[in-house]
Amino acid sequence: MKTLFAKILSLMLLAAASAALQAQPAAGRDYLVLEPPRPVAGGERVELIEFFSYACPFCYEAEPHITRWLMKRESEVEFKRVPSPLPAAWLPLARAYYALESTGLLPRLHWPVFDNHHFDGRRLNNEKNLIDWLSANGEDAVAFKQALDSPEVRAKLETARAMLDTYNIQGVPTFVVDGRYVTSSRLAGGIPEMMRVVDHLVELARDQRTKK
Repeated sequence: MKTLFAKILSLMLLAAASAALQAQPAAGRDYLVLEPPRPVAGGERVELIEFFSYACPFCYEAEPHITRWLMKRESEVEFKRVPSPLPAAWLPLARAYYALESTGLLPRLHWPVFDNHHFDGRRLNNEKNLIDWLSANGEDAVAFKQALDSPEVRAKLETARAMLDTYNIQGVPTFVVDGRYVTSSRLAGGIPEMMRVVDHLVELARDQRTKK
């Protein structure tokens, strides 16, 4: 009887260990390792880049998850969003992101752009719709239009295109962690799973930094 009990216990422990191993994010399955690592901005915090588009329904779904994650971990990372200007149909909303950023409106209107474009069907990828919507939100449409057409916004869009190539971004939402690791909702198997992998990769990147 004791022998049978020991065997059952051993099998249970083995199954638990196997489940824990499978639950651990794995390179090549849940995330990719960039070889060689890409340069990162200076600073002590782990660099975290999110590639996204206001036009992407999966990015819309991911935004509340990202917000909740940042509430817990933002102090540990240098977080940066990069709106994808590709495909061409996404370019107007990438311009909108950088124009909002340059006019100081991004903190207030980032989520409303997502919500009004997707949930309310405002089609904010159309410039007239976007400017009318901005005016309806009590903002200066003339200043915003100037920002949309500015050399600063054009330069940022060119940088965003170059970053897509640098990190070989194949879709959004995608995260790059400290120039070393890449994960996405597709790789991780879903939005909550992606954020769990991001959490894991931030820890890995912090460990890598302490080994230098």
